Amino acid sequence: MILAIESSCDESALALFDPARGLVRELVSSQAAEHEKYGGVVPELASRMHLSALPLLLEDFRHQLPQVTQLAVTLGPGLLPCLSMGVTLARSLSLALHLPLVGVNHLRAHVHSSFIAVHAKDPAGFAAARAALLPHLGIVISGGNTLLVKLDEQLRITIVARTVDDAAGEAFDKGAKLLGLPYPGGALIEQHAQRGDVKKYPFPRGIPEKADLRMSFSGLKTALRYQLEKMSDAELAVALPDLCASYQEAIISQLAAKTAAALDLSSYKSVGLSGGVANNRTLRTRLTAVAQPRGLPMLIAEPKHCGDNAGMIAFAAWAEAGLPTGAAAVPAASLTVDQA
Repeated sequence: MILAIESSCDESALALFDPARGLVRELVSSQAAEHEKYGGVVPELASRMHLSALPLLLEDFRHQLPQVTQLAVTLGPGLLPCLSMGVTLARSLSLALHLPLVGVNHLRAHVHSSFIAVHAKDPAGFAAARAALLPHLGIVISGGNTLLVKLDEQLRITIVARTVDDAAGEAFDKGAKLLGLPYPGGALIEQHAQRGDVKKYPFPRGIPEKADLRMSFSGLKTALRYQLEKMSDAELAVALPDLCASYQEAIISQLAAKTAAALDLSSYKSVGLSGGVANNRTLRTRLTAVAQPRGLPMLIAEPKHCGDNAGMIAFAAWAEAGLPTGAAAVPAASLTVDQA
């Protein structure tokens, strides 16, 4: 079994994965409440909290450590002080328990997280089930990254499109801050948007040309700021649902349009959605509406596997190595994301 450690940002997480059964156990310690005081993640504080949380999480796995045959840890991308906490723990365990250790790229793990449910449904038949879904267009949308990637039949990952500036998740959080909503504000924008009019404010769509798959969200934030400068606090309070709905629509419509364009430019057998922003219900619905008319299954990571979590790290370590069920070790491998 594989024990994985995740500490790339503000979530401390451990997970145990059995290729024959799936994810056996997953624990996450969130720091969101502490960082809310500062309006965003403070790396030094986050690393200190990892230092406290990771040993406590490991204690909960103590009785299962004799069953572990493999260790995996997030190597990046992420906040260096935070990553170092997880890597230090993983290396210490590897030396103490004489277990092989593999480093996992956080973004690649997000891509593979869309397949965790496929494996859980039929672990023994996973290889064949995954093969039938490749090549796969993965959509990774988080606070730090917005990518469309191709996962091919050889499990190579190539970037198809990406944002040229801010990530969609960053646009959500910074837009929420402009609107006076607390951190993390993306979910609050979605909540207010449910009562708003998506056409009330014509916010711009970055790089609207269909042939250009690049995405851009920085201009959207600027447009929101200019709009808010025209409004009093009383006007903002009344218009908040419409502002949130229009702002969210500008983000999601761009993501949907670029996904549709990518699907029209190449051949895929499935589409996947992962990353922290993938928990947005409107986004899930809109991207499903892009995939299904084209006859493509939509693989959306489960909510608990959308944010930073160790389950996807353990699964990616196994899935990337192509291990058969019951194999004892994952060889060290380069888990980088290739450029298109």
